[in-house]
Amino acid sequence: MVDHRSATGPVRTCIGCRTRAEAGGLLRVAVVDGAVVPDPRRRLPGRGAWLHPVPECLDRAERRSAFPRAFRAGGPLDTARVRVHIDTVNGARETPGSGIEGSKVDPS
Repeated sequence: MVDHRSATGPVRTCIGCRTRAEAGGLLRVAVVDGAVVPDPRRRLPGRGAWLHPVPECLDRAERRSAFPRAFRAGGPLDTARVRVHIDTVNGARETPGSGIEGSKVDPS
């Protein structure tokens, strides 16, 4: 018998770009007191949604009103804390000019 399940882990759908990806590459978000908050440890109770930790997917999810649908909320939800988290994570990974050849200062 052949096992067709993925050996890499669970697969989730990003609510921004609607593509499927491994849960390890997505950020879980949850609602706390009417605001969408990041849940990087995946421990907050209740319904969660999954999002690529990049500003483009967050922007797309906001434009599509995906958060109220995903959380079955009656109205708009504040996503400021998720935006701060994503900006912080992406800022730590990338430094301005890091991909440009010759942008480094000559130590001599």
